[in-house]
Amino acid sequence: MSDEVEAARARGYRPGVGIMLLDRRNRVFVGRRTDVAGDNWQMPQGGIDRGETPRQAALRELKEEVGTDKAEILAETRGWLSYEVPPEVAGRLWRGRYRGQMQKWFAMRFTGEDRDIDLMTHHPEFDAWKWVAPAELPQLIVPFKRRLYRDILDEFSGICGPG
Repeated sequence: MSDEVEAARARGYRPGVGIMLLDRRNRVFVGRRTDVAGDNWQMPQGGIDRGETPRQAALRELKEEVGTDKAEILAETRGWLSYEVPPEVAGRLWRGRYRGQMQKWFAMRFTGEDRDIDLMTHHPEFDAWKWVAPAELPQLIVPFKRRLYRDILDEFSGICGPG
């Protein structure tokens, strides 16, 4: 386990990864969450399992949440990005164990066809999906993750264009 992952845990953050999956037109995959009421869209993300590298976790999460492994990694964030969640959300999500997440993000190019995306995975997290322009991301995400999404857009602007 990397020192960064253990440091995140020690500081009260859940270590995780996120995926900015881009199609050939540089649109970004977003899924609508099944566990939150309303129209809540986000990019795939998830925790890092013990013994797993961030890169391995990102590839696993892509398969688990999007139902495909047809993607190639283009870039990863230089450092770790973090966000804090409101206490009522943290208590529901992680039983109060974490105050937020510290994540390594990966930009990936989707190499398949839309029909290769299958949200009906073992534990579905999304009930709908769509491709959106990168600039739309901050308006789609829950308010407490907006700064994170802007940071991701800044970091990957050379790949996906300005946010």
